[in-house]
Amino acid sequence: MKSTAFHVIKDPIHGSIQLTSQEDHWIKPFLDSENFQRLRHIKQLGLADWIFPGALHNRFVHCLGCCYIINQICHKLDLPEQDRQLVMIAGLLHDIGHGPFSHSFEEIFATNSIKHEAWTPFFLDEYRNDSFIQRFNQRNRRHTLSVEKIDLIERLIMHQPIGNKLLSDMVSSQLDADRLDYLLRDSHFCGVTYGTYDLQWLLHCLTPICHQDETRLGITYKGIGVTEQYLMARRLMMRNVYQNAKKHGAEFLLQQFLKQVAKTIHDDQLPGELSTNTLVQFLKALMTYQQNIKQTNNKALEQTFMQSHFHLYKQLGDYDIFALIRLMAHGSHQHFTAVKIASRLQRRQLPKIMPVCESNLRAAKDLLDEFNHQHQGKMESWQLGLIDLTHLSYQAAADPILVEDISGNTHLLQENSPMIDAISDKRENTYLVCIDQEAYDKFRGKQLFQALQQR
Repeated sequence: MKSTAFHVIKDPIHGSIQLTSQEDHWIKPFLDSENFQRLRHIKQLGLADWIFPGALHNRFVHCLGCCYIINQICHKLDLPEQDRQLVMIAGLLHDIGHGPFSHSFEEIFATNSIKHEAWTPFFLDEYRNDSFIQRFNQRNRRHTLSVEKIDLIERLIMHQPIGNKLLSDMVSSQLDADRLDYLLRDSHFCGVTYGTYDLQWLLHCLTPICHQDETRLGITYKGIGVTEQYLMARRLMMRNVYQNAKKHGAEFLLQQFLKQVAKTIHDDQLPGELSTNTLVQFLKALMTYQQNIKQTNNKALEQTFMQSHFHLYKQLGDYDIFALIRLMAHGSHQHFTAVKIASRLQRRQLPKIMPVCESNLRAAKDLLDEFNHQHQGKMESWQLGLIDLTHLSYQAAADPILVEDISGNTHLLQENSPMIDAISDKRENTYLVCIDQEAYDKFRGKQLFQALQQR
């Protein structure tokens, strides 16, 4: 009997990730591509390692974990090889559009309009060339790649229908491989246990369910308990890690730095030696785009900007921003606002933060307006901010998890779980007031925080 050869990748979350030679040939051409290797230089959780020092893991290893979980699901559901190949590649590439510091970088775009998913088609375009497809097909005679298959992969990643909801659910749903991996991975590297759940039992309980003339990814009745555990793990990670106040304070400062660099470039005040810097060139183009988009909110203008400057975006990683921070923090142009912020980032001098509950939001905004008015002309705009963090633990109406009972009937998870019913479609809003330490000391920020507490 012929034995199967396995390629093994050692992973701290999944142990030995085993791939057959065929599966390895499916993902290796993408894995070794320059665009995917770039994800090694983009941390999964932005500046979370400033609060949780172990959180140094990157998008590269998360995408690999996501691909592995999808493969596990495919084997559990006994899907045909062609579907398995398609969805494994989609899982591997689902985060390829991320910029430096992951979601933090998205905040520098006007009205937060350009998300990382919007860059995904540009990255996938680079796999549509004849040379890549030919190299792939030389290693995969049985299940070849084509432009049409890459189109399907793009639709899976971009949440667009492909006529097979079962595959779509593996890549994007409330039971998708993305969440199944990042909860365990982020929890492990942050040194917390909030994100832990029984992955192997959850995988065992997954099943295809026919619902409204479509086959969806659901669970058997035996999986209700572990799905509750998994959804509560996500809620706890959101409240304690992803929405950590100090993390968002640090990222707020980082975003203000990038915006101020862009403004300095636009005003032609940046030192000449930085003019060829890739990040600087991208921010310069971004500033021009931001000015134009204010005058005409045109989707075509957004696409033109992205198409024209993708060659810069795809070169960017976390190191580019750290290098610019260090360069400006030790520069001689102390009058630049960007230099002041760079100095704070270099020394990890984080802003002071005060959480505000939703019931006090209106009063808090009035207090901040009054505080800004009192110190107008003395305090810079970047020194005070209000961060809005919104989270929905479980989407019962838009994308419910389906449960198959012992008789084969289909139910919605919230109908079988009082715990999940209690959090269904309930938005949990958190607001953070951020004030620069220098402004806090100089303009009696302590009194502002005391007033915010009393409201």
